[in-house]
Amino acid sequence: MNSDRSGHRAPASAEEIASAVRGGRLRAVDVVAAALERIGRADPVLCAFTEVWDEEALRRAAEVDARVAGGSREEGERLPLAGVPIAVKGRSGLRAAGPLLAAGCVAVGATSVPGPGTPWQTWGLGAHGRTVNPWRADRTPGGSSAGSAVAVAAGLVPLATGSDGAGSVRIPAAWCGVVGLKVTAGRLPSPDRTGLAAPGVLTRTAADAAAWWRVVSEQPAAGEAPVPLPVAAVWSPDLGFAAPDPEPVALARAAVRRLVDAGVVRLVRPSAAPLLLDPAPAWLALRTPGADLADAQRVRAENDRRLNLLFSAAGLLLTPTAPTAPHGHDGPGDVYSTALTWAFNVSGHPALSLSAGFGTDGCPAGLQLVAPRGREALLLAVAREAERRGATV
Repeated sequence: MNSDRSGHRAPASAEEIASAVRGGRLRAVDVVAAALERIGRADPVLCAFTEVWDEEALRRAAEVDARVAGGSREEGERLPLAGVPIAVKGRSGLRAAGPLLAAGCVAVGATSVPGPGTPWQTWGLGAHGRTVNPWRADRTPGGSSAGSAVAVAAGLVPLATGSDGAGSVRIPAAWCGVVGLKVTAGRLPSPDRTGLAAPGVLTRTAADAAAWWRVVSEQPAAGEAPVPLPVAAVWSPDLGFAAPDPEPVALARAAVRRLVDAGVVRLVRPSAAPLLLDPAPAWLALRTPGADLADAQRVRAENDRRLNLLFSAAGLLLTPTAPTAPHGHDGPGDVYSTALTWAFNVSGHPALSLSAGFGTDGCPAGLQLVAPRGREALLLAVAREAERRGATV
């Protein structure tokens, strides 16, 4: 295992773990015990977990080992993520993890989310206190999938679940330097009555995010159509309404150049610039019971029209993930960390944050990839190819 720039030990990927467990080269019990040991050492400082389920996780891992040892080849194929230790977002996260558990994952604990009454959703509150960014303890990891991002970035688990109502997977993915995917609205079950929140995942690699997607969407790997490269893409630093800081824009733009140089994407100029209406009033109205939704629906319809036009000429829209670097634990002030993400919760498009490098503060930044509705496979294919060709950092 290698160490990353934060000094944390990087565990094997979810795919590597599952392959070794299915092949009898590793025991799930040993993999899970190692994850629990890492959590025990690191979490008093990181505060990524609200609960850790040591006994239950080891019991579940032993069950996976028993199934692998006593099963046929077909039984092994029913466990594509055999023995992979995962973290789930919040105390209620286990309810949505059924497909992952059925695939052989072992849930080791619930991750931190903002505490009660927290005005900013870029916080996390774990069992040991305030959740910290693994790159700088005086900075937030983002949220609301705070602990999930930290658990993955710090190498405690290779995969953690999240949910994204305004950027709650993508922002912590960007600020912790990992991959974060939000799926198309309505493709997977979500308890959010507004339809703004969609399930998502945080991983260290795009391949692991793709493995998660295959399990939860019940899409076999053999059924994935190849993606012709390079993919036509449109770049926008601000979506026409945001005012991002110069550094995250520069880092994201440099990441786009690496994708272009690697032959993963090619930039195109659409017939109309990617200018959206600011979704903030619409998002807030949709989240407010009893609010007049006429203006919200007008903004949604107009932005949908503009995005449909853009995606008629390109496969991807590329933007910075967050408008600022990770802020301190006293909050971001007047800047909405969601400025570049929540438009796609209102529209329902799938989006992925890919690591875009490091700012002068030593913290990561992200590049956001947005695709047409239902094109998660495109996002994942582009991200995987970017990693394979060395176009990510």
